[in-house]
Amino acid sequence: MAGTAGGGVAARSGADRVKAAAKLIVAWVALLWVLEAVDLASGHALDEFGITPREFTELRDIVPAAFLHFGFGHVAANTVPLLVFGFLAALGGIRRFLAVAALIVVADGVGVWLVSPAYSNTAGASGLIFGLFGYLLVRGFVDRKPLDIVVGLLIGATWGSTILLGVTPTESGVSWQGHLFGLLAGVAAAFVFRRRTRTAPALTA
Repeated sequence: MAGTAGGGVAARSGADRVKAAAKLIVAWVALLWVLEAVDLASGHALDEFGITPREFTELRDIVPAAFLHFGFGHVAANTVPLLVFGFLAALGGIRRFLAVAALIVVADGVGVWLVSPAYSNTAGASGLIFGLFGYLLVRGFVDRKPLDIVVGLLIGATWGSTILLGVTPTESGVSWQGHLFGLLAGVAAAFVFRRRTRTAPALTA
């Protein structure tokens, strides 16, 4: 009887985690669409919150830039991968996900600010997407969790070629710098926020 009750609690806990992850990432993506609608209605007034490199006043735009886009086509292109990667990452815990996302957004934004072409304006969730890809790709190996390793391998097999193309300067008008720094930040986040396993103390007789 006790085992059955414990299993029920675990099942409810797992279901709650799935619901929380889904609600968070759907709300996150919905916010991106709302902001783009506001940008359109305001005559693209929000575009000025993108990142213009090497201007110190632009450092304040590092976080807002990750939530803004240049047109609905831009938002649409980022919607599916953000929903997939964000949901899978958030399943590991909402607090951990928010910490990972914050690190990626800030590190990616600083990288863009440092090395993007002069007078360019960079915005969009792509840096976060590439960062979450990198995070999911290595998280299982860092945490030594077989299920997360499988998830990472599946993500790599499905999206890997697209990611590799995205971090190379092959397409004009696309910030490969933002993609590259996002990817590197995501890999770093897997190590910074790795789960530390508890080991039993060694005892001598």
